[in-house]
Amino acid sequence: MNLMRIKILDRYFIKQFLQTTIFGLIGFVVIFIVIDAMENLDDFIDQNVPIIRVLHYYLVFTPEIIRLMTPVAVLFAALFTVGKAANLSEMTAIKASGVSLFRFMIPFLITSIFISIFSVYFGGYIVPLANKNKIKIEQIYLKKSFYYAQSNIFFQDSKTRIVNIAFYDVDNKVANQVSIQEFLADDLTIMKNRIDAAFLNYDSTKKHWYAEKGVQREFFDNYETAEYFEKKVIEGLNFLPDDLSKKQQKVSEMNLSELKDLIDSQKRAGNDPSAILIDYYSIFAFATTNLIVVLFALPISTNKRKGGLAAQIGINILVTFLYLVFMKVSQAFGKNGSLSPILTAWFANLIFLVAAIFNLIRSRL
Repeated sequence: MNLMRIKILDRYFIKQFLQTTIFGLIGFVVIFIVIDAMENLDDFIDQNVPIIRVLHYYLVFTPEIIRLMTPVAVLFAALFTVGKAANLSEMTAIKASGVSLFRFMIPFLITSIFISIFSVYFGGYIVPLANKNKIKIEQIYLKKSFYYAQSNIFFQDSKTRIVNIAFYDVDNKVANQVSIQEFLADDLTIMKNRIDAAFLNYDSTKKHWYAEKGVQREFFDNYETAEYFEKKVIEGLNFLPDDLSKKQQKVSEMNLSELKDLIDSQKRAGNDPSAILIDYYSIFAFATTNLIVVLFALPISTNKRKGGLAAQIGINILVTFLYLVFMKVSQAFGKNGSLSPILTAWFANLIFLVAAIFNLIRSRL
């Protein structure tokens, strides 16, 4: 087969592959939204959520669904496009013309690389922005709270100071149930003083924090003192309201840059950032899944098999299920400290990459 015909063939399969990916993605998103809407219908009705807000909710929910469904749609498109060509004996003609399996896969792999690159940006920046709006709608209209699991903000403000905040009200910029502990510079195991307050507010005019309804304790060798106050200016604090907002954000609301900043701040404070690192690396690993599934699926689809489209869909469901199982198992081990964060994020992809290479070698035999 001459070069011109090969280029025409490449364009043909790229077009079919992209069209099927988009069609599959639209179908999966619609199914996902319908199922979710049925599950949340009672909540929408009970809370008297306006229809315009329901539509807005699913509009900002769609990017997350697209992120999750893109590898499934890519896998479906690869299996369907090549499987259809095999069932119509197009693959037989292509093989007979001398086109190798590797050469046949090139346009699919290149297209998948571009999809993966776009998925990194989409999952790393577009999805977190949409998630912020989605969570805000759930808080306001569905009366859901997302801070019960991450309300305890604990961080090191300086070398000798540790701050613990039960909950930070982002809208009113008020910290609730605050504890500020100061330690000796020459012995960080000895507490010098401690402030416990019901509220901590920021005066944006005077640029300082002030505590309300609290007590300040001073610790000495053999005794301690306690000073109760209604309102007290707290000097020397290094954090700002925006810093607390970021610390209370869910990981799903943070883009790649914010996650990187959070990881760096955790390291500077001497905390273990493993859980956040797993989420950070997972954005890249999940995007790369688009390439892995194509590498896995193409050798399966190049041979004509019984069952036709039904068989391709069955393989699609099975592969997706196995991938999710491997991903969840690896994350469980990673968050328990058994695996490194980067290995945790890439474990499922590595397993499927090995399976894809084995499948590719076997298809050539």
